[in-house]
Amino acid sequence: MTTPVVGIDIGGTKTAAALVDRAGRVLERREAPTPARSGPEAVLDAAARLATDLLGATAGPVGVGTAGTVDPATGGIRYATDSLPGWTGTPVADALAARLGRGVRVTNDVNAAALGECWAGAGRDRAHVLLVAVGTGLGGAVVRNGRVEAGARGAAGEVGHLPAPGAERLRCGCGRYGHLEAIASGSGLAAAYRIETGARVSGRTVADRATAGDEVARRVVERAGSALGAALAGLVALLDPDAVLVAGGAAGALLPAASGAYSAEVPAGWADVALLPATLGADAVVVGAARLAIDEHDIERSTG
Repeated sequence: MTTPVVGIDIGGTKTAAALVDRAGRVLERREAPTPARSGPEAVLDAAARLATDLLGATAGPVGVGTAGTVDPATGGIRYATDSLPGWTGTPVADALAARLGRGVRVTNDVNAAALGECWAGAGRDRAHVLLVAVGTGLGGAVVRNGRVEAGARGAAGEVGHLPAPGAERLRCGCGRYGHLEAIASGSGLAAAYRIETGARVSGRTVADRATAGDEVARRVVERAGSALGAALAGLVALLDPDAVLVAGGAAGALLPAASGAYSAEVPAGWADVALLPATLGADAVVVGAARLAIDEHDIERSTG
């Protein structure tokens, strides 16, 4: 297959579609706000409109990376947070296939980002990679030999729900307290800063204030990064990857402290496993979704 393919990224805030070539390069991109509050049908319609603009130059299926836990067998949503109201239970693969007139393959957006980084980013030429995405929340994915390890429920690699020292007073997005996401994420930075100062600001603002010399913000960011780095060191011993990649909007703020804690905590047998920043940025999900589509096309050709 030499023609480009389309990858779609459906998030709670924005939806993007891109035309991606066989080398993982984005040739064209479309983006629009996600009409999340209008319900799943409106979200699917918006994604289909963006993709339709790009489909003329392509053949084969479309790939999708979406927020939520995806059933790998059906491409439907097992579970999603309120960032996409009503998204739980949505048959994304079937619904988009009906709109686009071609096959659609769906995975979680962090899984797609990991596929993208392993294909055309910081994980290129590495057989086994753990990726963590540090944004408003905290997600994770494991890729082995170019395939996502989905687990029994399509949710393998969800590092955000590991217990984390220092997060006991912080509420995770799942509703429980004391998880890694509750401290090592944008929402975690905001919550910890609010507890110490009473100020209600975003995680990005906390990171900016830390850079500007705010002592409380600096302490909050360092504590979050240290918690993340220590957790990743333990996961390296459990999963034995070739590398750990850190992606997402809050990654830059947490990486310095995370790298220090990781180096201090990683067992000697895994000391050569690098902790690296991801490199594809906002294109990671659409590139990984395109990779998913390419793999599906190859499977269809080999069995057709």
